[in-house]
Amino acid sequence: MGKLKLSGKDLRAIGYPESPVISLAMDIMEKNYKRNSKEHALGLLKSILVHPRDYIHDEVLGKIANALIEREEKAAAKAAASVELKTEAISYNIFGAEFIEEGAVSQMNYAVRLPVSISGALMPDAHQGYGLPIGGVLATENAVIPYGVGVDIGCRMCLSVFKIDPKELEYRESYFTRELNEATLFGSGREFKQRTDHEILYRTEFREIPILRGLRDRAVSQLGSSGGGNHFVEFGIVDIAEKDAVLGIDPGKYLGLLSHSGSRAIGANVANHYTKLAKEKRHLPHEAVNLAWFTFDEEEGVEYFMAMNLAGDYASACHHVIHNKIAKQLGEQPLKMVENHHNFAWKEMYEGKEVIVHRKGATPAGKGVLGIIPGSMTVSFIYIFFFFFVTSYITPFSIVVSLTCTVIHYSAF
Repeated sequence: MGKLKLSGKDLRAIGYPESPVISLAMDIMEKNYKRNSKEHALGLLKSILVHPRDYIHDEVLGKIANALIEREEKAAAKAAASVELKTEAISYNIFGAEFIEEGAVSQMNYAVRLPVSISGALMPDAHQGYGLPIGGVLATENAVIPYGVGVDIGCRMCLSVFKIDPKELEYRESYFTRELNEATLFGSGREFKQRTDHEILYRTEFREIPILRGLRDRAVSQLGSSGGGNHFVEFGIVDIAEKDAVLGIDPGKYLGLLSHSGSRAIGANVANHYTKLAKEKRHLPHEAVNLAWFTFDEEEGVEYFMAMNLAGDYASACHHVIHNKIAKQLGEQPLKMVENHHNFAWKEMYEGKEVIVHRKGATPAGKGVLGIIPGSMTVSFIYIFFFFFVTSYITPFSIVVSLTCTVIHYSAF
């Protein structure tokens, strides 16, 4: 009798799944049962396939049995993790529908069909992103979606208003240009050689959360940098028409320093790490695959929320470092700092219960809350300035929008 020779076709014919277990089974049988007939070998393999747990303690055949069991368990886990979208979407507000691209609306339509979705809204200049559209707002129950927050966690606007005549910008252009360039770094991945100390760098999350432990050194070297893309630091004119009780600045023209940037390497790494884990935990249809979530009953959900908050506070620290450096050089403390952020998830009360409100490229609006909406980023540096729209209260029906390039959006359901 010749040596046993099996083929993948032989194993598939008796029901073996198309997987690495076929090669494993062929190799084991041809080495250990080489003097057996093909019929006997296939009969034995069929028996292992049907009753793998009967062979798990067999020194030779146990390897095949365990590979089949492992595959079966993975398939069962995947099936258990599969999530179906609701057949009927919850209704949600769309502001400025005529300005919103179709891709963003389509993404939002999938988001509001998640089993955990409670409410939502789409801002007037929303556009397509990963998972939740940029300019999308989604409230969920006991669930946080890493890509509902986005990659640049806690990205924000920060405005300092100085009691300095803005005409100085014309008279001392080179001075103000130099101060901007010396206060921060622009460009992806840029790091300072001379590092700035800050209390954010001593937060316990850097020790307690594994993903953050490996990011602390970069957090130190990038503190106060601005990154690339649509991030900026710019001087401009703040024109206060009348005194506002919340803003607390007398009418007049002031020098403004406005910045837009986020959490640098921390945010990107946290977002991608936890999105990968969420996708492994919950398998959504292809159209909604980037909307995988954690519940707060799961360790990953609690951990992500802690890491997200650290990243948001780090983004704020970056702005404060920049503004403090420039204020020191100007020899003036700002009359007021206005700061608000987007790309974040907030715990809020909605219709009598706690929800998690994801605002991706959107920022909260409420009575007594100061916020900033910058104008177009197409303006020329120094000579033509941003107009800063500063408001203490913006309702869902009085949203200020720049149709050219609004960076953030005011959100409400």
